[in-house]
Amino acid sequence: MWDEFHFFSDPIIIKHKPLDSMLISYKFRLYPTIDQQVSLAKSFGCCRFYWNYCLDLWQKTYEETGKGLTRYKISALLPKLKQELEWLKEPYAQNLQAVAKNLSLAFDRFFKKLAKYPRFKSKYGKQSIAFPQNVKLEGDYIVLPKLGRIYCKIHREFQGEIKTVTISKNPDGKYFASLLVETGQKKPETSLSGNVIGIDLGLNHFVITSEGEKVDNPKHFHKHQKNLKRKQQKHSRKKKDSKNRNKSRVKVAKVHSKISRCREDFLHKLSRNLVDKNQVIAVENLNIKGMIKNRKLSKSISTVGWGMFCTMLKYKAEREGKVYVEVDRFFPSSKTCNVCQHKVKELPLKIREWTCPECGIVHDRDINAAKNIANEGLRILSLGTSDTAHRGNVRPKTDRKKSVGGYSQ
Repeated sequence: MWDEFHFFSDPIIIKHKPLDSMLISYKFRLYPTIDQQVSLAKSFGCCRFYWNYCLDLWQKTYEETGKGLTRYKISALLPKLKQELEWLKEPYAQNLQAVAKNLSLAFDRFFKKLAKYPRFKSKYGKQSIAFPQNVKLEGDYIVLPKLGRIYCKIHREFQGEIKTVTISKNPDGKYFASLLVETGQKKPETSLSGNVIGIDLGLNHFVITSEGEKVDNPKHFHKHQKNLKRKQQKHSRKKKDSKNRNKSRVKVAKVHSKISRCREDFLHKLSRNLVDKNQVIAVENLNIKGMIKNRKLSKSISTVGWGMFCTMLKYKAEREGKVYVEVDRFFPSSKTCNVCQHKVKELPLKIREWTCPECGIVHDRDINAAKNIANEGLRILSLGTSDTAHRGNVRPKTDRKKSVGGYSQ
């Protein structure tokens, strides 16, 4: 929206940003010089120390008084610490202020049961610092306070105002910059007019759609498992606190990074394809934490990436005005006939095809489940309630120790 004001001179045009404009993050690879790497290492160390110091003080205060520290109290500790520890003055001041903000938000999310309890940070894990202001792009370079111009591989263009930049270093030694950009555009209004698809997630086939399409599970972890095992065995034989052990640690981290990048590439491409072709996407809300307790399937479930895939589907659908809906995990999608709605009493996992005793139609277990998920998703959207049509007794009748938590039977 543009407003025009006429004074004694030429008209002045002021642009108003729309309310609730979208925030989109873009991640780019960084290539800092040796001096910049040293400066980044000092900043990582200072922010890590400040985080651990405040977290330890927060815990002690809570044990003594029953109350933690507010963001204001955490920030008030910084001036005194800088007087005692001169090296805390080396990094950009806003980096340390961002630590206080992130720690207070972490505890807020913990008490709201949205995240786990904040943990102490290690110098061997992922390192990160935040720049909430005074950051700009100059061609292929990103300009940061006290660090100067750092070469940045900008592989795609974007439009908007940069709000926050987070610089991170992975355990394999690679640097990245995550730019949070305010686009100035509102989220598009959602619409239900379009193609509807139900998605059933599995292990042999990663995705089974209600249209009968099956996407195989690439099993990236299993492809690199032998290489990872060999690197970990060599790492375990190195002397602790030695240079060779640190080198082997980086080699192990590179294998994990390779697996992670392959998985993310597959999930991004698959989720983008599904969002582009469909308007309403219905997915079953699986209890992944409960399913991992099954020792026979725990490795396959934890490395397949169901949760990451659902997250990608959700935010990509919301950006384009499409609908993402989750069906209750206790909805009997596999045991219900999608034609006559007849529900069988038992359907073990080893049975992949079954015949409906009422209408006589032969069902593929996974495709039938995907069709039921699509129908249930439409029912939830039309009625405005997440209660399933066949809810009944949601507690499993079998022993919890023997059952696979949340897995549709």
